[in-house]
Amino acid sequence: MPLNKEIKTRITTSLLFLIVAGIVIACSKTKSTKNIYAKENLVAWCIVPFDTENRTPEERASMLNEIGITSLAWDWRKKHLPYFEREINVLQKRNIDLKSVWFYVTINNENIINDDNETILKILEKTGTQTDLWVSIPGNNFEGLTDEEKVKKGVELVNHIYEKASAIGCSVSLYNHGGWAGMPENMVKIIEASGHKSIGIIYNFHHAHLQLSDFEKNIKTMLPYLNTVNLNGMEKGGEKILPLGAGNLELDMMKTLQKSGFQGSIGILGHKDDEDVKISLQRNLDGMKMLLTQMENDDALKTYK
Repeated sequence: MPLNKEIKTRITTSLLFLIVAGIVIACSKTKSTKNIYAKENLVAWCIVPFDTENRTPEERASMLNEIGITSLAWDWRKKHLPYFEREINVLQKRNIDLKSVWFYVTINNENIINDDNETILKILEKTGTQTDLWVSIPGNNFEGLTDEEKVKKGVELVNHIYEKASAIGCSVSLYNHGGWAGMPENMVKIIEASGHKSIGIIYNFHHAHLQLSDFEKNIKTMLPYLNTVNLNGMEKGGEKILPLGAGNLELDMMKTLQKSGFQGSIGILGHKDDEDVKISLQRNLDGMKMLLTQMENDDALKTYK
């Protein structure tokens, strides 16, 4: 018996729905994820004040171009601030992304944002530069407070910076720099109490020596907000700064980070007071290649050749 028009329409609609659903499911299964350890995902960190060559912005950009790092997180000391605008212009010309700017909070006379940080904000606004502020809050800001009071104060500090940053198109991330405000669970508490879920977290291996036994748990706790992890050679009770591959823990930590589904940036350090930072970076790049070989991460490894 022939099908009537209404039944044919229903069958056709149902078939179309199944086809579309199948396409969506197939696409979701094949959705590509980046290889976090590929060279193009690296960010140079701790290279401005840690350089015996005292490079100018132009020399620093040339050095990064030469070793093939295309992103910079700008740390600084007071003597570098007069060159910040020039640094921004040079990075743009050399096709180097200004990933972030160090934003160290020292409260003087109740001013959350000191003169140096005001200078940074003004230069970012003047140049129309939109970047991430890596906010570090020293532990002495929380002395004598209960945990509840610490979270409340942390929220007040971070929200004030967030408002200033948002007004000029910049974002904010909390940086683990030791102390109460550098503990993973406390950074998450501050973010969730702030009401601004777009605030990120920067996690440094070299500031995590006291948290090694909880590394996997901490990554899981921070993961919704984690946008950059800065690597370092790691040994329990070892030196704070070690080249990648010189420790005995960073390999497993890197594997754990990769398995977590983290899709942010990877920082590679200079951070040596007594050395040409180019040598420090190259040593870490060589260590990265060694570790990737041990991880059998051929896709990332081939980006270093």
